[in-house]
Amino acid sequence: MMSARSDTPRGIRNNNPLNIRENHRVDYDWEGEHPLDLDSEFEEFVSPQKGIRAAARILRNYRVNRGLDTVSGIISRWAPPKNEKGEFENHTESYIKSVAQKINIDPHQVLSERDYPSLIKAMIYHENGQQPYSSDTINQGFQEGFYS
Repeated sequence: MMSARSDTPRGIRNNNPLNIRENHRVDYDWEGEHPLDLDSEFEEFVSPQKGIRAAARILRNYRVNRGLDTVSGIISRWAPPKNEKGEFENHTESYIKSVAQKINIDPHQVLSERDYPSLIKAMIYHENGQQPYSSDTINQGFQEGFYS
């Protein structure tokens, strides 16, 4: 992967802190996608900022195209209980509760655009068990992805 430290969470190693899956049905290249594809399940990026940028683009599309603008709506789509094969994969309700508590917002309250960097921080923590990035890195990735 990206780092020799095998005890580092996969999302951190891949510079993909929200664990965006590879989409094998669509040939799509993210801005800042790593040229080597060493992880067949998850995207890899050249920097954490580019991984956060990609996540912010997805979150913007959820908001604009799908009307998903609450913690509950976003997480239910981001990490559904079952994968495409119908296999149990995520504890979605726990994920919703964890993120909502971290950003101190009701899970069904509509998020303002300024809530999204905090949402991303909380999702990074939930996905990896840690959130090692500076506010600047998160804000820059968010700005690049949400508004471009």
